[in-house]
Amino acid sequence: MRKGCLIPLVILTVLIIGGAIYTFYFLYDKEQADPMTYRTEEAVIANVIQKTVATGSVVPRKEILIKPQISGIIQEIYVEAGDTIKAGDLLAKVKIVPDIANLSNAENRVNRAKISLENAQLDFDRNKKLLDQGVIAAAEFQSFETTRKQAREELAGAEDNMQIVKDGVAKSAGAATNTLIRSTISGMVLDVPIKEGNSVIEANNFNEGTTIASVADMADLIFEGKVDESEVEKLNAGMDLIMRIGAMESKDFKATLEYISPKGIEENGAIQFLIKAAVKLEPGQFIRAGYSANADVVLGRRDSVLTVNESLLQYDKEMKAFVEVETSPNQFERRDVELGMSDGMIVEVLGGIAKGDKIKVWNQPIKPM
Repeated sequence: MRKGCLIPLVILTVLIIGGAIYTFYFLYDKEQADPMTYRTEEAVIANVIQKTVATGSVVPRKEILIKPQISGIIQEIYVEAGDTIKAGDLLAKVKIVPDIANLSNAENRVNRAKISLENAQLDFDRNKKLLDQGVIAAAEFQSFETTRKQAREELAGAEDNMQIVKDGVAKSAGAATNTLIRSTISGMVLDVPIKEGNSVIEANNFNEGTTIASVADMADLIFEGKVDESEVEKLNAGMDLIMRIGAMESKDFKATLEYISPKGIEENGAIQFLIKAAVKLEPGQFIRAGYSANADVVLGRRDSVLTVNESLLQYDKEMKAFVEVETSPNQFERRDVELGMSDGMIVEVLGGIAKGDKIKVWNQPIKPM
């Protein structure tokens, strides 16, 4: 063989042998590397609470707006927001500003009534003398006596009317007066939107009237919130709610669902349904009206049942749920599981595993160093 052909052959042989040695070393090193490991979590006994969240606020069940029965100017205010009052307690006093036209008509009525009374009195006196002389019969005289009485009543009515126009109260009314505004219910004063010197308008068929104060029973509160249409069919009156108030984060309040609106309202492209729930207050607890709140509506619950985290579940092609249970260190076997109620974080396991089984956290492998 010629020398020029021998050299390339030797080089090729060396390369083949070197490649084989490298491949052997790589495979050997890989075989000696630490295998992939996984963390585990145990199946535990816990409570599973299935719920939906409603957003809303806390309001009094009954909030009454106290309005005057006369128009005028606020002369005095006797309460302020936060005061606890009883039905009949005085809230404010209104000073009447008489209408000129009404006052003029009232004065004219009084004057006409005085003239009528004077005329009736003259007729009465004249015919009384004739009666005493036996000129006229008692039956004929009776009409003059009746006319005089009617004239007196008309004058008294005209004077009362004029006093009402001027002062808002008549003498014949005694202690009753529309100028003193009183509360119609017992409770707490939530707001006094007027000040002394403000003009107020009476409530009537044509006007709502000016609110003197709003009063509510703060021991009888309700939660008003809204739930999505996808959840409303799961709700029933009597369900328990767990209410959390943004301004009182450390406290949970219980409530009972009382009302579900039969009609939804569109908000931001979604249909929402109004719900109302009675808030249960413990002795000494106080919630301010208008607080924003979230309420967890308990749709169902399972107490003291076997559970695992939802993240531990795996599903095969047939969507059958299973977990991998550790049988020996870093060795796992598949276990099909039967599932119950879920709250979105943990799920009830009805069968397939036992308490204390170590479940593979399959989506969080620990890479070897």
